[in-house]
Amino acid sequence: MQASTMAAADSTKKEGFWSNWKCQVMELLYWRNLKQSGFVFGSLLLLLFSLTQFSVVSVVAYLALAALSATISFRVYKSVLQAVQKTDEGHPFKAYLEVEMSLSHDQMQKYAENAQYYINSTLKELRRLFLVQDLVDSLKFAVLMWLLTYLGALFNGLTLLIMGEDLFLIPYAQIDQYLALIRTQVNSVVGKIQEKIPGAKRKAE
Repeated sequence: MQASTMAAADSTKKEGFWSNWKCQVMELLYWRNLKQSGFVFGSLLLLLFSLTQFSVVSVVAYLALAALSATISFRVYKSVLQAVQKTDEGHPFKAYLEVEMSLSHDQMQKYAENAQYYINSTLKELRRLFLVQDLVDSLKFAVLMWLLTYLGALFNGLTLLIMGEDLFLIPYAQIDQYLALIRTQVNSVVGKIQEKIPGAKRKAE
């Protein structure tokens, strides 16, 4: 009984974590915070375009140099300003240097458990699809992989990621109704396939 209660609580905690993460992503996609969405979109787009022109090592090195140039320049500027004004304000980044950045054991355990949960869920889903536990789902997965072969022939991974950045520009609030209609049509087609293909009908849950 106790073990069952602990498992249920653990499952609820993981679902809460996923729900919170999903809400944060949707907040970005709906541009409910213009500054935050703009910063995320701009940063990702700049990073992806940089990776199309330079290697990962070069991009990381350039980003590190840019950050160091900014911090060193600011540190020198504040030091000169303090020398001229004869003040002793201390290190300009003192407040940030004193911020605790280490992860506690509980935090590490929480992130490890969440990662383990999603890895296990992914492996179980892949096993279900490849071993044809549900014929319709496996067929849909096969069609998706077939379409991806054409996408892979037309675009590389970075190009697809850059195209994916367009998600930030889609007016989600206006197309939700169209997505609902598409979902209804897809479910209708899947239902008809399940009725016509022997063994494809889902088991009643």
